Amino acid sequence: MTSRLVAAPRRVVLRSRRALREAGSGVARALHPPPPPAPVETPIPPAEVKLRERLVWQGARLDPAPPSGIWRPWANAALRTRAESRAARAAVVEAGLHPHDDDPKNWDSLLALGLILERSPTTARVLDAGSTQYSRLLPWLYLYGYRKLHGVDLTYEGPLEVGPIRYERMDLTATTFEAASFDAIACLSVIEHGVPVEAYLREASRLLRPGGLLITSTDFWCDPIETAGREAYGVAAKIFSPAEIEGCVASAARQGLRLTSRLDLRCEERVVHWERLALDFTFATFLLERTGPWPWSRLLRDVRRSVDQRSRASRSTRAT
Repeated sequence: MTSRLVAAPRRVVLRSRRALREAGSGVARALHPPPPPAPVETPIPPAEVKLRERLVWQGARLDPAPPSGIWRPWANAALRTRAESRAARAAVVEAGLHPHDDDPKNWDSLLALGLILERSPTTARVLDAGSTQYSRLLPWLYLYGYRKLHGVDLTYEGPLEVGPIRYERMDLTATTFEAASFDAIACLSVIEHGVPVEAYLREASRLLRPGGLLITSTDFWCDPIETAGREAYGVAAKIFSPAEIEGCVASAARQGLRLTSRLDLRCEERVVHWERLALDFTFATFLLERTGPWPWSRLLRDVRRSVDQRSRASRSTRAT
């Protein structure tokens, strides 16, 4: 009887001690939580490894910073000065990207990049119409996390995959892509090379989802430039005038594409020199948005874009 009475308090003491140890362990875990498990790295496909190696060799960083907003005034406007061209190249280099060898081409490429980064999440599907292997836009977008990237041009003999970027031989006025399958389309310095503008705009309107963006740049000057007898890529050279750009915008409106802001096509300097044809001019851009019913898809796109922007800003802060 006495031994049972002694054993009972002992059991109580042992239980109390065990409870205190467990409580202490819980407090310790709360104050000093274990480190999170190391993330499991997904192997990079060999084709993507080659793309990364090529981009680094060309001078790009694999973790570029968000580009500065220097490009915003260039929307629906002309490239006015050589200083703008130099500023575009400097902004590209500062972001950690590989610039185009021809300085003025960094101007419209940076504008297209900034617009897509600002308006579209990394899940967006992007088409570069008239994209060659020396075009910069799709590789730049790859570096910012975009993977649904397509380029078309008549120079390709067949499909070419460079990492997640797929290049194909197609006429940009009559592609085989499904309707409403792209969030953004860029066509940089292409339509002046014999492209039927009405057919180009009709096809772009077909391909864009409601709210999607069409970014077009072209050779331009404020006064008509005589190009008779001068050919490039098998077609007559063309330099667009303000009236012709306005005609493109009017034609786009008939295809359900509206201008994103007023045109400002003032000219200052002939920034571009085409030595082979002895032509001096500049570039101009016009940006069009696909109209149509979009409330839920646009809301989802905006939410994704906001998350992407915060994520990129966080990575940039950590990098600095």
